[in-house]
Amino acid sequence: MGVMDPIKGSILAVKFIPNVSRDLADNLKLKPDHRSIGLFTCNIDDVGYTALDEATKKAAVDVVYAKSFYCGAAHASGPLSGEFIGILAGPDPAEVKAGVAAASQCINDDAWFYWADAEDSIAFYAHTISRTGSFLSKEAGIAEGESLAYLIAPPLEAVYGVDAALKAADVRMAVWYGPPSETNFGGGLLTGSQSACKAAAEAFRDTVIAVARNPKDYE
Repeated sequence: MGVMDPIKGSILAVKFIPNVSRDLADNLKLKPDHRSIGLFTCNIDDVGYTALDEATKKAAVDVVYAKSFYCGAAHASGPLSGEFIGILAGPDPAEVKAGVAAASQCINDDAWFYWADAEDSIAFYAHTISRTGSFLSKEAGIAEGESLAYLIAPPLEAVYGVDAALKAADVRMAVWYGPPSETNFGGGLLTGSQSACKAAAEAFRDTVIAVARNPKDYE
């Protein structure tokens, strides 16, 4: 392993409820047409959020629950917990299964963290979403189909890197995740054109790697 080697997430557990109970539906604040739900846990939370958004683009589903667990996967409450749980709701089991399948494909083939150092001790997420689905669009307060740079890193690297990203491209901060998050990271969602978001993500990546190489440079 080494600098820019990927850190891929994985789904740890997945289950479907074809006809969700009324009390659970009420507590999840499901819509009348949300009759089925799919639940999954993932060992990397930001990858899980990205995957949920992808699911909303590939199936007639909505994200009804998405939470990170405190302290991260290394301190999970059980072997199937990871650091994230997501719940998708839809009109029938087929749509929900299609949504979970899309989320799984995103986790396996599209969205992952990277190592910023040769020792594999500093991880970061600099992912460009070319076209948002309903979930992250709502989170970021933007229209569906716009672009986002999803940027996450350890606390200092996150603050320093987000500033560099904002200065490197014509993007604006849609959401600021001030450190510490539940998993003790930080970052933000930056929005702009697809090319601008890509440039911002690259600037964030380069800055985090630079910090890892020389963390005590006062110049």
